[in-house]
Amino acid sequence: MTRSDPDTALSLFWKHYPQPETYKEFTTRIVKGAFEHKNKIDRCIKKTAVNWSLNRLTPVDRSILRAAVYELLFCPDIPYKVTLNEAIELGKKFGSEKSGSFINGVLDHIFKQNPDLKKSSTEPPRIASCPEQPNDPG
Repeated sequence: MTRSDPDTALSLFWKHYPQPETYKEFTTRIVKGAFEHKNKIDRCIKKTAVNWSLNRLTPVDRSILRAAVYELLFCPDIPYKVTLNEAIELGKKFGSEKSGSFINGVLDHIFKQNPDLKKSSTEPPRIASCPEQPNDPG
């Protein structure tokens, strides 16, 4: 994810890589959600990826983690295992040779440390307990 407005980035992406509307809807949901909750998501990643600053992560790994953590925290309709498997596969395909196992470790730790994430998809949206910052909109 870039620092730019997600609408602009998505419009540019769809212009060059047209997709069916259902793909666009899902992708837009994840990209905008991760952008909107970036502060909270980044805190969760920092808390879990001990000895790794976000700046040390490759842009690919950082973006995959942000999207996957958004799904874990805010998308109870997406099963944990689906999020985990997709993120690992994206890491293997687009990241370094160690991306898949790194992403697996971070996401698995976040999931295991937050019992609220284990609720079924029929329950209200889940929000994991990441450290809060005063006046943080994330």
